[in-house]
Order: sequence, then C-alpha cells, then structure tokens
Amino acid sequence: MKAHGMVHKYGDNVDTDVIIPARYLNTASHAELAAHCMEDIDRDFVKKVKPGDILVAEKNFGCGSSREHAPIAIQASGISCVIAETFARIFYRNAINIGLPILECGEAAHDLQNGDEVEVDFNTGVIRNLTKGKSYQAQPFPPFIQNIIQKGGLLNSIMK
Repeated sequence: MKAHGMVHKYGDNVDTDVIIPARYLNTASHAELAAHCMEDIDRDFVKKVKPGDILVAEKNFGCGSSREHAPIAIQASGISCVIAETFARIFYRNAINIGLPILECGEAAHDLQNGDEVEVDFNTGVIRNLTKGKSYQAQPFPPFIQNIIQKGGLLNSIMK
C-alpha cells in the first residue's frame, strides 16, 4: 500500500474540535463533514486538498473529544494519510477503525513543509520527500492493521 500527494502542514495539539467543529456533528454525511474539515484553523483547506494529499502535524494530533467524525472528515476530504510526531490515542484508534492510515514519525513531522510532494510506503514505513530528496523511517503497520486499512476499516475487515 502506498500514498502519494502534497503536504498540508499544521502544528501541535490540533484537536478534534478544530478538525471538525462541533456545530457540524449533527450530520452523518461524510461529504458534509469533509466540506467543513479544518475550517476553523485553515478556512481554505477543503479548496486546497486534492485526492491523495497528506496531512502532516506535530505533537498530539487529534487530541480532545473522542468523536469518530474527525478522522472521517479528514478521509472524506481526500487526505490519504496523516503523519505526525504523536497522535492522541483515541484518534489513532478511530483512524485505524475507519481505514485512515496514520504514521508517527517525528523527523518527518518536523521536516515536511506545506507543498512538499511526498510518497509513503505503508508496508515498509518509508516516507519519501520527493521535493527535498529525503527519506524518513516510520514504524510500518503490522499485518493485521494493514488488513484493516486495505479493507476500508475494521467493520469491513470483519465482514470480509
């Protein structure tokens, strides 16, 4: 499994209330959630994101409330992967449960910048910054998590 796209970069402590503001939680529509993804921190996020792009943040990404809406909004916006130095644990699990690949890699999280072209190999954990010609090593997913992501989330992997 691989991802390839442009970086959209944010800092520390990006919480779930910023990822998808609470005022939009009354919808189950993934498209509606995506339309408001990150709008309180980056009003133009949804206009800039193209399918396959990669969201990068620093420490404690996804902190705050435990809503599954946050990784759903990110995934539905077209983001193929999130890279951060660290993730809030409940966000990490929610992302895996819906099939959104996320990787912890401090070096990449600090070095990658907005607009960098990046390729991620989930099988090896290698993150390649094609813009700067650099590589970073994240911990690859174990096979059971790769299976969950390949099948589009935990429920799909159980049903298949």
